[in-house]
Amino acid sequence: MLNLPKEEVFGLPNIKSAKKRVLIGAARNARNKATKSALKTAIKKFEAAAAEGNRTEADGAYKVAVKKVDQAVAKGVLHKNTAAHKKSAMTLKLNKIG
Repeated sequence: MLNLPKEEVFGLPNIKSAKKRVLIGAARNARNKATKSALKTAIKKFEAAAAEGNRTEADGAYKVAVKKVDQAVAKGVLHKNTAAHKKSAMTLKLNKIG
C-alpha cells in the first residue's frame, strides 16, 4: 500500500474516496517521474560512453541502462515494446563499438 501523506486535499474532490485517489495519483506521479529520470540518466551515460568509443565503460553503462529499462517496464512506466526497442538500439550501438 502506498504511504499517503496526512494532509488535507484542497480543490475539486469533496468525497473521501476521491480525495484519496488524488493523493494516490500524486504519489504514483512522483514515483513515475523518479523512474523516468533515472532511466533517462542511465541511457545518456551509455550514449556518452558509446560516443567516446570506450568499450569497457560502455559495457558497464549498457548493463545499468538495460536494468533501468526493465525496472521501468516492471513498474508500468514503459510499455514492453518500447523497452525492447530501446534495448535493441543500445545493443546495436554497443556492437558497433567492437
